Amino acid sequence: MTEKKSTTQDIEKVLKEIGDKIEELVKKGADAGMDAKDEIEKKIKDLKDNKTTLEAEFKKGKEILEKEFKERTDDFKPNFQESKGLFKDGLKQIALAFQALFAKKK
Repeated sequence: MTEKKSTTQDIEKVLKEIGDKIEELVKKGADAGMDAKDEIEKKIKDLKDNKTTLEAEFKKGKEILEKEFKERTDDFKPNFQESKGLFKDGLKQIALAFQALFAKKK
Protein backbone atom coordinates (compact mmCIF):
# COMPACT_ATOMS: atom_id res chain seq x y z
CA MET A 1 0.00 0.00 0.00
CA THR A 2 2.91 2.32 0.81
CA GLU A 3 4.42 1.60 -2.61
CA LYS A 4 1.11 2.43 -4.25
CA LYS A 5 0.89 5.75 -2.41
CA SER A 6 4.52 6.53 -3.19
CA THR A 7 4.01 5.82 -6.89
CA THR A 8 0.83 7.89 -6.93
CA GLN A 9 2.61 10.74 -5.20
CA ASP A 10 5.49 10.53 -7.68
CA ILE A 11 3.11 10.72 -10.64
CA GLU A 12 1.23 13.65 -9.09
CA LYS A 13 4.58 15.39 -8.52
CA VAL A 14 5.55 14.90 -12.19
CA LEU A 15 2.19 16.27 -13.34
CA LYS A 16 2.67 19.33 -11.10
CA GLU A 17 6.15 19.86 -12.55
CA ILE A 18 4.69 19.70 -16.07
CA GLY A 19 2.11 22.32 -15.08
CA ASP A 20 4.85 24.54 -13.64
CA LYS A 21 6.90 24.25 -16.84
CA ILE A 22 3.85 25.17 -18.90
CA GLU A 23 3.37 28.30 -16.80
CA GLU A 24 7.05 29.13 -17.24
CA LEU A 25 6.68 28.81 -21.02
CA VAL A 26 3.62 31.07 -20.93
CA LYS A 27 5.69 33.74 -19.18
CA LYS A 28 8.54 33.34 -21.66
CA GLY A 29 6.06 33.46 -24.54
CA ALA A 30 4.75 36.82 -23.35
CA ASP A 31 8.27 38.22 -23.55
CA ALA A 32 9.15 36.70 -26.94
CA GLY A 33 8.68 38.30 -30.33
CA MET A 34 5.63 37.60 -32.52
CA ASP A 35 7.28 34.84 -34.62
CA ALA A 36 8.62 33.01 -31.62
CA LYS A 37 5.45 33.73 -29.70
CA ASP A 38 3.28 31.81 -32.20
CA GLU A 39 5.60 28.81 -32.04
CA ILE A 40 5.75 28.90 -28.25
CA GLU A 41 1.96 29.17 -27.99
CA LYS A 42 1.61 26.12 -30.25
CA LYS A 43 4.04 24.16 -28.05
CA ILE A 44 2.17 25.31 -24.93
CA LYS A 45 -1.13 24.12 -26.41
CA ASP A 46 0.42 20.74 -27.26
CA LEU A 47 1.85 20.43 -23.75
CA LYS A 48 -1.50 21.31 -22.18
CA ASP A 49 -3.23 18.71 -24.36
CA ASN A 50 -0.66 16.08 -23.41
CA LYS A 51 -0.94 17.01 -19.73
CA THR A 52 -4.72 16.65 -19.87
CA THR A 53 -4.33 13.25 -21.54
CA LEU A 54 -1.77 12.13 -18.96
CA GLU A 55 -3.99 13.28 -16.11
CA ALA A 56 -6.96 11.37 -17.56
CA GLU A 57 -4.89 8.20 -18.01
CA PHE A 58 -3.48 8.59 -14.49
CA LYS A 59 -6.98 8.97 -13.06
CA LYS A 60 -8.22 5.92 -14.97
CA GLY A 61 -5.22 3.85 -13.84
CA LYS A 62 -5.67 4.97 -10.26
CA GLU A 63 -9.34 3.94 -10.33
CA ILE A 64 -8.44 0.53 -11.76
CA LEU A 65 -5.83 -0.04 -9.03
CA GLU A 66 -8.24 1.02 -6.29
CA LYS A 67 -10.94 -1.29 -7.68
CA GLU A 68 -8.52 -4.21 -7.90
CA PHE A 69 -7.26 -3.56 -4.36
CA LYS A 70 -10.84 -3.53 -3.05
CA GLU A 71 -11.67 -6.77 -4.90
CA ARG A 72 -8.59 -8.50 -3.55
CA THR A 73 -9.37 -7.26 -0.04
CA ASP A 74 -12.92 -8.58 -0.38
CA ASP A 75 -11.55 -11.94 -1.60
CA PHE A 76 -9.26 -12.32 1.42
CA LYS A 77 -11.67 -10.99 4.02
CA PRO A 78 -13.44 -14.37 4.65
CA ASN A 79 -10.03 -16.04 5.07
CA PHE A 80 -8.98 -13.39 7.59
CA GLN A 81 -12.22 -13.86 9.53
CA GLU A 82 -11.72 -17.64 9.59
CA SER A 83 -8.08 -17.22 10.68
CA LYS A 84 -9.19 -14.81 13.40
CA GLY A 85 -11.61 -17.44 14.76
CA LEU A 86 -8.96 -20.16 14.63
CA PHE A 87 -6.46 -17.88 16.37
CA LYS A 88 -8.95 -17.18 19.18
CA ASP A 89 -9.63 -20.91 19.53
CA GLY A 90 -5.90 -21.53 19.74
CA LEU A 91 -5.52 -18.94 22.49
CA LYS A 92 -8.38 -20.57 24.42
CA GLN A 93 -6.67 -23.95 24.10
CA ILE A 94 -3.40 -22.49 25.38
CA ALA A 95 -5.23 -20.91 28.32
CA LEU A 96 -6.90 -24.25 29.11
CA ALA A 97 -3.51 -25.97 28.88
CA PHE A 98 -2.01 -23.50 31.38
CA GLN A 99 -5.00 -23.96 33.69
CA ALA A 100 -4.62 -27.71 33.54
CA LEU A 101 -0.87 -27.48 34.09
CA PHE A 102 -1.16 -25.24 37.14
CA ALA A 103 -4.19 -27.12 38.53
CA LYS A 104 -2.14 -30.36 38.71
CA LYS A 105 0.67 -28.65 40.68
CA LYS A 106 -1.64 -27.57 43.51
